Amino acid sequence: MKKVGKFEDEHSESKILRNIPSVHELLESQELTHLYGTYPRTLVVSTVREVLEGLREQLKGAIHELPLPDAIVSQVKARLIEKASLPFQRVINATGVIIHTCLGRSPLPVRALENVRDLASGYCSLEIDLSTGKRAPRGEYLEALICSLTGAEAAMVVNNNAATVLLALDTLARGKEVIVSRSQLVEIGGSFRMPEVMEKSGAILREVGTTNKTYLSDYKEAITPNTALLLLVHPSNFRMVGFTATVSAQELVALGREHGLPVMYDLGSGALIDFAAYGLSHEPTVQESVEAGVGITTFSTDKLLGGPQGGLIVGKKEFVNLMKKNPIARALRTGKLSLAALEATLRLYMDKENLQETLPILEMIARPLGETERQCKEFVEELSRRAPAVEVSIEEGFSTIGGGSLPGEEIPTRLLSINPRPHSAQELADMLRLNAPSILGRIEKDRVLLDLRTVRNKEEIWEILSALVSCYTRGQGTGVRG
Repeated sequence: MKKVGKFEDEHSESKILRNIPSVHELLESQELTHLYGTYPRTLVVSTVREVLEGLREQLKGAIHELPLPDAIVSQVKARLIEKASLPFQRVINATGVIIHTCLGRSPLPVRALENVRDLASGYCSLEIDLSTGKRAPRGEYLEALICSLTGAEAAMVVNNNAATVLLALDTLARGKEVIVSRSQLVEIGGSFRMPEVMEKSGAILREVGTTNKTYLSDYKEAITPNTALLLLVHPSNFRMVGFTATVSAQELVALGREHGLPVMYDLGSGALIDFAAYGLSHEPTVQESVEAGVGITTFSTDKLLGGPQGGLIVGKKEFVNLMKKNPIARALRTGKLSLAALEATLRLYMDKENLQETLPILEMIARPLGETERQCKEFVEELSRRAPAVEVSIEEGFSTIGGGSLPGEEIPTRLLSINPRPHSAQELADMLRLNAPSILGRIEKDRVLLDLRTVRNKEEIWEILSALVSCYTRGQGTGVRG
C-alpha cells in the first residue's frame, strides 16, 4: 500500500478515520470559541457535526489525505456563513416572466406597501368593530369591498387558493361525491393536484367525460343521491386545443338548479378585469362566474389580481357562512400584513381608469414596446461607454405572463443579448445571480438575455448595468458575493 500524505503504509482506512478530530476538540479550539458571540452555540455544534460527517463520507471506501484541523475549521466557518445568510433578499427580475412564482409572483402596488407600513407599525383594527367597540371576525371589513367589485353576496379571505378549495370541499362535500370533468383534474406548481386535495378534504371524487371531451349529459348521468357538488376547474396553467368539448358555467348552474346542487368554480388566476383589452386572450373573470349564478367561486389574490398571497372565496351567503363556521377556517386564516396589502390592492380596482398606472403587473403587461426598446438603447449606449469590451445587442423577443396564468400568451418585447466572453454564459449568469441585489435573466444560444419589461424601474436598470460593468472590469466586482 502506497503512502497517503503523512501516513505510512501500515495506516489503514480505519486508522485515518480515527484521526478525524472529535466534535469536542473542534468546539474547544480557539478559532471556533470566538464564534459563540456571533452564532448560537447550538448552531455551531450542529454545523461541526455536519462537516465531520461529510468528511467521514468522503474518506469511506478510499484512502485520502486527512485535512488539517485548520482546514476543517475553515469549512465550519464557511458553512456557518452560508447558513446565516438571509433567505430573503431583493431580486431584479429580468427573465421576462411577469408573475414569477419563484420570485414572489406579483410585485405589490405602492399603495399596498404604504398600507402595510401604516398598519404594521403599530396596532390596527384586525378583529374589532370600531363603531361598537366589540370583537369582530378577522377580515370582515374586506367583505363589502370584495362583494362590490365582484357582485357576490358574500366573501371570505384565506391564506391561498389551495386553502379555498380545501375549505370549500371539506365544508360542503365531506363524505359525499363531487362531480368533475377528467380534463379539469389539474396539477399546479408545487405538485398540488386537485384529486389529492379532494381526498384530503374528505370529498369523494367522481370523474366524468374524457380527457378532451366532456358533455353536460356526462354530469347529469353521474348525479346520485350522494352527490353534493358540481365542480368546475379553470385550466389556468395550460390550454386544450383541437377536438375538445367543455361545459360552460351557465350550463352547469342550470343543471345544478334542476337537481338542487350547488356549483363550485375554481378560477385559479382570479382575473377581475378583461385582459383581452390589453391584447391578450380573454380570461374568465370572477364577475362572470358570479353573474352565471355559481354558488362558490375561488381564486388566488397574487396572480392576475396583482396583490399579496391569499385566496378569496366569493358566492352565495349560505355557502360562505358555512365555510366561516368550519373549524379549519382558523388554521387557514390570513395575517394582518396580507389583509392590509390586499385591501389596498382591491381599492385600486375602484378606479379602473388609472389601474394601468397603479397595478404593477398591469403596467408591465401594457407597457408599450417602444418604451422597452428605448430603455434597451439607452442601456446599450451607457454600457458601451463604461465597458466598451462588452458585446451587447438588442433582439426581438417575447415576455410571458407566468404564475400559471394565461398560458401560451406572449407579449412582444426587446431583449438585451450579451455575449459573455471571456466568461461562459453560465458563468456570467451565475455572477449576476450572486450579485447584491441578485439579477436573474435567461440563457439562450450561449448568450445571456435580459428582458427589461419585468425590470421595475430606472434604478433597477442602472443596478443591472453597474453589475455588468463589475463582472467585466473587476471579476465579480463590488457588491458581488463570492
